[in-house]
Amino acid sequence: MLEIENIEIFSGLSQEELGVLQSHMATRTYPKNSIVINEGDEANSLYVILSGSIRVYLSNEDGKEITINTQEAGAHFGELALLDESPRSASVITTDKTRLGVISKTDFKNILFTHPNLAFHLIVYLTKRVRLLSDNIKTLALLDVYGRVAKTLLELASDENGILVINNKPTQQDIANRIGASREMVAKIMKDLSIGGYITVDSKTITINEQLPHAY
Repeated sequence: MLEIENIEIFSGLSQEELGVLQSHMATRTYPKNSIVINEGDEANSLYVILSGSIRVYLSNEDGKEITINTQEAGAHFGELALLDESPRSASVITTDKTRLGVISKTDFKNILFTHPNLAFHLIVYLTKRVRLLSDNIKTLALLDVYGRVAKTLLELASDENGILVINNKPTQQDIANRIGASREMVAKIMKDLSIGGYITVDSKTITINEQLPHAY
């Protein structure tokens, strides 16, 4: 399980500041496929992922879902709850047995008042997140379906001895939900990339064998 200093949002803080946050953090464990928060819920806590993984998604009245993000240990969610009184903007479900650290909005605000460096750190961090969100919006607006699939594969991959590998292989529906496309279109693109030798897909991983083509 990760230590608090390895959590993305807290990276770079002093040991004193980390200790203050740790003293106000409760821990909770959730089985796989547990709903942690629902879109529209009251927003009253920040969550950090100590172990396991989660999926952030939106859904409509018909039950159709689009995946906003998937996150693993070291990431966090619910940080907007610390800044305003709006309800949750998305739902979160665990995709594995997951242990979360939880800091309430009340406690976090009190910490910010007594440790102003934390407030500045949070502003800088959230600014970076807004820039990333802008980039994602640009991707959805300007790239075609193939471009979105290729970008998603590269974002999910990690370098293992010079080879790009996606562990815990997402399903075609998972990818479709992330990019706002049909599963059938994703399946066709993945099949063509596999036949062309650009990727290798097995039961648990996707390996990117060479640079993905610029266009489909």
